[in-house]
Amino acid sequence: MQIKETTNEGLKRAYTVTIPAKEIDERVNSEVKKIAPQVKMPGFRPGKVPANLVRKMHGEQLHAQTLNDMIRESVDKVMADNKLRPAMQPSVELDEGYEEGKDASLSVQLEILPEIDAPEVDGLALERLTVPVTDEQVDEAVERIASNNKSYKDAAKTKKAADGDQLIIDFVGRVDGTEFEGGKAENTPLTIGSGQFIPGFEEQLTGVKTGDKKTITVTFPEDYPAENLKGKEAEFDVTVQQVKVPTDTKIDDEFAKNLGLEGLDKLKELLRGQLEQETSGLTRTQMKRQLLDTLAAGHDFAVPQGMVDAEFEQIWAQLQQEAARSDDAETMLKEMEDEKDDYRKIAERRVRLGLLLSEIGQKNGVEVNANEMNMLIQQAAQQYRAEDRERFIQYVQQEPMAAAQLRAPLYEDKVVDFLFDKAEITDREVTREELEAAIEAEETTEEKPKKKAAAKKKPAAKKAPAKKADDKDGDEKPAAKKAPAKKTAAKKPAAEKADDKPAAKKPAAKKAPAKKAAPKK
Repeated sequence: MQIKETTNEGLKRAYTVTIPAKEIDERVNSEVKKIAPQVKMPGFRPGKVPANLVRKMHGEQLHAQTLNDMIRESVDKVMADNKLRPAMQPSVELDEGYEEGKDASLSVQLEILPEIDAPEVDGLALERLTVPVTDEQVDEAVERIASNNKSYKDAAKTKKAADGDQLIIDFVGRVDGTEFEGGKAENTPLTIGSGQFIPGFEEQLTGVKTGDKKTITVTFPEDYPAENLKGKEAEFDVTVQQVKVPTDTKIDDEFAKNLGLEGLDKLKELLRGQLEQETSGLTRTQMKRQLLDTLAAGHDFAVPQGMVDAEFEQIWAQLQQEAARSDDAETMLKEMEDEKDDYRKIAERRVRLGLLLSEIGQKNGVEVNANEMNMLIQQAAQQYRAEDRERFIQYVQQEPMAAAQLRAPLYEDKVVDFLFDKAEITDREVTREELEAAIEAEETTEEKPKKKAAAKKKPAAKKAPAKKADDKDGDEKPAAKKAPAKKTAAKKPAAEKADDKPAAKKPAAKKAPAKKAAPKK
């Protein structure tokens, strides 16, 4: 085997590798001898089939497998002989003119990881902004729960439905005079003003009374889940079975017991814990941004462009998803194009920070142990159908790159926690508003382009319940070492905030079941 370096520029390396035809042929003959005892052929006793016949029968397959094995071994030898640390999977190409009986000529191209001087971690100073949870905040949280768990009582038959009242209705929907699937229901509760149904549905029922029948006309949104209803005008025959009015909810032990708890004190205890968890997540975000800004300010080494490209592609894909969900996608896309260089700088920063954290972790013995890795694999496997989970687990166990991608987010969090433990931390009490403002202020111009005005979103076909901000994941995680860009949809815009997860590839989520074409939003 002959290895020749053809490129050595910065982090780029390229080699040509020649595998002599004689070595390939010898390896194939060796494989023939291995399998010959197991080959069966009419007219020959088991294990007595001549080697030339075995090769005639299986030679093409054996040659292909042998060549693949020798190519892999050659690449490993290139890495070992030159002490290379590849940033991503090397590009390996076999000469187009290759055919059996000739020398195999390979082209191997890669980028290597830069040599990084890991900083000393002693003496690192950080300020931790903490937010105490007050009794008033807990009481407000209890009141919100009470407001969201209203009870209703029957109103007088002469009562006209107003905003906040609940209707019990039957309805039948038709498009072009024909009923459609999911457009019919009985005894359905609907609160006026809740935005529960498609635009225009609830508004036309304001003022109805118990026993009323009314035909209303609405238009399904263009992004409605059911393809056959998108943008279609529909008529609904509605029968009002009952108008109900909300009753005052008394906040006491009985209220808490109706929620499945022991009493009001237990409810307040749980809510206090949730509020403390939310604020501690924000505190960690603020501290981590301080830490990453400190590290970024002190290091400016070259990074593999392949990793930057992969991270940028992830950011760009997520931004495009955000634009597609807006009313003015064209304007958003134009603004994205104008700031494309800014987003690429973000990608480069994340990669640099990821490599730096990795180097710090290796120097200080930070690792993800076998039990933690097994838990990661099992959790990721749950995203697949039951029959595919074992295959996914085997894939991760057999593919080092897949395992590295899965490990990266946890590893980087452990490095950050290690640095927190080493840092000299000063605590300062602030309000939640002050903490959130501090987080925004720490988003440097390198990390975040100027924030655009929030684009109006299209009306959703079915209104989902509001989600809480995932504060514990709100901290920026730089790109994972040796990890190509992930292709999963982000919870938040990719580069509008400095809190994206590392570029560790996640398994694809299962498809959601098809939604019924009911008039609900």
